[in-house]
Amino acid sequence: MLSTGLATLWTVLHLSFALPQPLPLPLPLPLPGLRMAGHRLSSASSGSSGSHTGSAPKVTNPTPQDLSAAEQAQLVAGKAVRKQVKYQGGGRGVSVMDVHGSSEQVWAVIDDFSSYPDWIDDLDECEVYGRTEHQVLVRFKLRVLGRDVEYFIDHNRRPDLGYMTWQLDYSRDSDIDDSTGYWLVYAAPGHPGYTRVEYSVDLRVKGWVPAFVEDMLANKGLDKATSWVKVQVEG
Repeated sequence: MLSTGLATLWTVLHLSFALPQPLPLPLPLPLPGLRMAGHRLSSASSGSSGSHTGSAPKVTNPTPQDLSAAEQAQLVAGKAVRKQVKYQGGGRGVSVMDVHGSSEQVWAVIDDFSSYPDWIDDLDECEVYGRTEHQVLVRFKLRVLGRDVEYFIDHNRRPDLGYMTWQLDYSRDSDIDDSTGYWLVYAAPGHPGYTRVEYSVDLRVKGWVPAFVEDMLANKGLDKATSWVKVQVEG
């Protein structure tokens, strides 16, 4: 996805707006809970979202994925590896790639939130509204087929430990139900001059999506998830 669930959300919304009707399943279009009002989702406010504290498991200390010899060879060949991690009540997508550059170069791209709208299709706005030593609060606004989608992400930035995790900022009202995930950045084993980048997200929209659609969205979202970082680092 793009960062912090952008690619998966982009795919969810594009598919939900574009699926033909009638469908052989109870999937209203657009997805319920995204609060459509004409051609705009109702604005996400800076007020509290009440007791909502998220439905997706939080990530605190991500560790590298176990990769087979075939997956390692795939990374060395310049291709990304995709994985799906299932657990009770949901699951998360994982994308792994090797980037020709240093970890410092990778972090410089991931940290450059103000440039995201220039790098990521359909992302209109990306605003940092709070920052401390390790915390970065960011507002994202996507424009998808004439609809605005706004949401707020609370990042725990720890490049000194090789990762950045995130969750929704539950003190604000977002147009998605939840997003948790991480970036993990470290020297690529057995691949000198390259940095391994892992990206994982569990993104949940407001409404019901059947399992086969969720799987399709996850795969499509992961295709977009980390490619923009590779492009910016490698030039």
